[in-house]
Amino acid sequence: MLFNYEAVDATGAKKNGAVEAINVDVAISSIQRRGLVLTSVKEAGTSSTFLAKNISFFDRVSSRDVVILSRQLSTLFEAQVSALRIFRLLASETENRTLGNKLATISDDIQGGNSISLALAKHPKIFSPFYTNMVKAGEESGKLDETFQFLADYMDRTYELASKVRGALIYPAFVIVTFLTVMILMFTMIIPKISGILTDSGAEIPAYTKVILGISNFLVNYGLVLLGVFAIAVFLVVRFVRTPVGKFAYDKFKLSIPYGSTLFKKLYLSRLADNMNTMLISGIPIVHALELTSDVINNKVYENIIAEAVESVKGGKTLSEALSNHSEEIPGIMVQMVKVGEETGEVGSILKTMAHFYNREVTTAVDSLVSLIEPAMIVLLGGGVAVLLASVLVPIYNIASAQ
Repeated sequence: MLFNYEAVDATGAKKNGAVEAINVDVAISSIQRRGLVLTSVKEAGTSSTFLAKNISFFDRVSSRDVVILSRQLSTLFEAQVSALRIFRLLASETENRTLGNKLATISDDIQGGNSISLALAKHPKIFSPFYTNMVKAGEESGKLDETFQFLADYMDRTYELASKVRGALIYPAFVIVTFLTVMILMFTMIIPKISGILTDSGAEIPAYTKVILGISNFLVNYGLVLLGVFAIAVFLVVRFVRTPVGKFAYDKFKLSIPYGSTLFKKLYLSRLADNMNTMLISGIPIVHALELTSDVINNKVYENIIAEAVESVKGGKTLSEALSNHSEEIPGIMVQMVKVGEETGEVGSILKTMAHFYNREVTTAVDSLVSLIEPAMIVLLGGGVAVLLASVLVPIYNIASAQ
């Protein structure tokens, strides 16, 4: 829960702010530990307006915010500033209000005796299990500055890669939506008026024009019904995809799309290698690193593969042997590279090389996909418009010629 408070400090200056706690008593204790004299405290949102609730909804912590935070933490730990002072400072300086409140709560937990990793783990929506386990490894090794630098670099790579993939899909999606909107307007508003002219003329209407007129009549008479059916279908598909079975089926489908499957496989292999490399270099045991990787790879097919690999490694097999059982999803080159890393004791470095390789491969695949999509869409959309215009203009030309 979030509590708003009013208080005064030791100098008598008024202070306003917010603190997150499980109940009002914990909130009061947290505020008092900051050396403030409390004058009032109430749960946030008890008298908030609709507008305020919506503003709060959009006040989220983005991946970019966490990347910047990680770099700041790395710099401050490298300067040997105390953990409590670091989180107090960043809580007051961060521009994101939600993140500032979380950091203030984290600093209170640290002051109360919790470790940094445990304090971060209480906020899983911002700091993933991967993130908190990396911090825990940094605490144990005494290299928190390097750990936060690793995390910032890793999240920066992940964010950049995901942004590139999303960005490549925005343009085709925009063009397709625009095309469909124009076609629907043509079929429901323009063609019905022209069909009346063609019918009244008594001239012979070509077969392809009859098809276009039939589609137009259907959309005019049953368009709303079709829209309702489509909305229900989308709703049911979304509900299904959110179930474990549906999520697995959807992830399996992504790995079977012609050409697109190559892009998705390289994306997941990049995540697998990058996650494993980052954790192994930080000293996290390989079994635990695999378990954490399965949580962040975001594909059920690869999650199952990693889960099987965990059991195989626990049973005494090497990582390369465990991965070799899935030749369709894990290419032979990656298995062989991991095997070389195991023989030389440099698995982390090998995985780093593989992560860079697949990052480049994803970038190249996205660029190639975009270069293929653009001309294909131009041809497809141009053909659709040409057929529609021909279906309408040819009969009108014939009527005009007959007169």
